[in-house]
Amino acid sequence: MANATSPWFGGGSDLATWIIAISILISTILSIFAFLGVAQGFQLRIWKAQIESKLRILESYRDEVRDEVRKRLEKLGARNVEEVLSTALDYFVISPVSIEPTDIIKRLERVLRTEEERLEALVARSLGSRADEVVIKNAVTLLAIANALNILYKYIRHILLTGIKTRNALLVAQLWMLLPFYMRIAKAYYDASKVIAKGIPIGDAAGPLAAYKLMRMLPRIEGPIEITKDTIYSIHEYENRRIIVVKAKGPGSTVGRPGEAVEKIVETLSPSSIASIITIDAALKMEGEPTGSIAEGTGVAMGDPGPEKIRIERIAVRHKIPLYAIAIKMGLEEAITAIKKEIVEGVEKAVEHAKRLIIEETRPGDTIIVVGVGNTLGVAQ
Repeated sequence: MANATSPWFGGGSDLATWIIAISILISTILSIFAFLGVAQGFQLRIWKAQIESKLRILESYRDEVRDEVRKRLEKLGARNVEEVLSTALDYFVISPVSIEPTDIIKRLERVLRTEEERLEALVARSLGSRADEVVIKNAVTLLAIANALNILYKYIRHILLTGIKTRNALLVAQLWMLLPFYMRIAKAYYDASKVIAKGIPIGDAAGPLAAYKLMRMLPRIEGPIEITKDTIYSIHEYENRRIIVVKAKGPGSTVGRPGEAVEKIVETLSPSSIASIITIDAALKMEGEPTGSIAEGTGVAMGDPGPEKIRIERIAVRHKIPLYAIAIKMGLEEAITAIKKEIVEGVEKAVEHAKRLIIEETRPGDTIIVVGVGNTLGVAQ
């Protein structure tokens, strides 16, 4: 027979008292820890350990891309490879003064073109007489990826060390919460380096690919002609209309200068004969949207910082030319990694949509400019 004095019998109220007392004691200890910052310090160490583990992954991405560029340049017989890598990895661009907006676009254009010319010259000098245009373009793009990974790594490390140094748990917590997004970007860049090294078209080549398909599909009158640096156009006939197709010069990794090309074409032709300008470009899709879906809009479809896009807008405003845009939807990772089947199918839809738009919005005898915007890696003309 069980002991009648057991807490499971008449002493049940004593057990409840002990449970309440222990709970109060634990709560008091935790409150003291919280007041003294012990709990916060413990959480800070957890966040620090998790961020540092991701930093090691990010560092490995950066180092692998850097080593890939080094191997490619050395294989091509380049000189001063370490100097090239050192310059490119820490290369930076200073934005022009924006407090005084006069000519800010021209100033920004000059800054961006100086960056492009400097890096291309750096690689060309290293390769010497072995320099090949496509090789240079692809190498510069790989260096740009290594630069982006290096800057991202340094930024995350800086925020982490600053938070630890100042014991700012909120700063570290914010970094920890944003870390999955940063790592997603880093992984996309890392994967892109493998594709670019092989010269495989990426998702962002959707616009140039659409232009290429139009060039091959429509009867050609003239071209291709290089109208400005890394940018070509050709003239075609479609339903008694003159179609001028513009794209970056492939198959090297470049976006060309589509804005300057369109501006020059309009200025050399009779502007009154140009019925519309149609731009086709890749666009970031929202989560839930299918990859390769297309959308039509108004304006210039171009992910340009400003100089190229504004050239088209200004020439269109000056001569009252309608601007139509066709977007091919894709995710961030899909835009900079190997082109998917769904995107190629989207390109086919975009081409048909452009042809339909030409018929619906223009008349026989009109001239229409179609611009395939994006990186023409792996896409010729």
